[in-house]
Amino acid sequence: MGTHRYEADVVWTGNTGSGTSGYNSYERAHEIRIEGKETILGSSDPSFRGDRSRYNPEELLVAALSQCHMLWFLHLASVNGVVVTGYRDHATGTMTEHPDGSGRMTGVMLNPVVTVADPGTRETAQALHEKAHSMCFIAASVNFPVRHEPIVKTA
Repeated sequence: MGTHRYEADVVWTGNTGSGTSGYNSYERAHEIRIEGKETILGSSDPSFRGDRSRYNPEELLVAALSQCHMLWFLHLASVNGVVVTGYRDHATGTMTEHPDGSGRMTGVMLNPVVTVADPGTRETAQALHEKAHSMCFIAASVNFPVRHEPIVKTA
């Protein structure tokens, strides 16, 4: 048990010369810098004048929820005797924009496809997704539903 601290530097790099003098006068480009790691190039969603070749916050939130679920699932599988040989997730998130320009994430769906070594552990693996969901720090911290529809198969 304990408290953990995380740090990130987010640096706006989209000043094209006149700062934010107008809505169309600046880029949404920024960098996410974490000591000792590669820089993540960020922007806003293309719907909000962002660069589609860069990661946007909404994508990163969906990815973080998927990662958290996966890491808990893999841990639980290992301590419950389920040998996982493959895992992939095509996670999706939905954001609703309000008339005033604000908005909120309204849900994330995780779709993990898990491959297990022993067909006799498929049922256990399926059940472990519920526990992984309840253990995920990030899912427990958001105010919208995070659902999952896992598929467990054997090699």
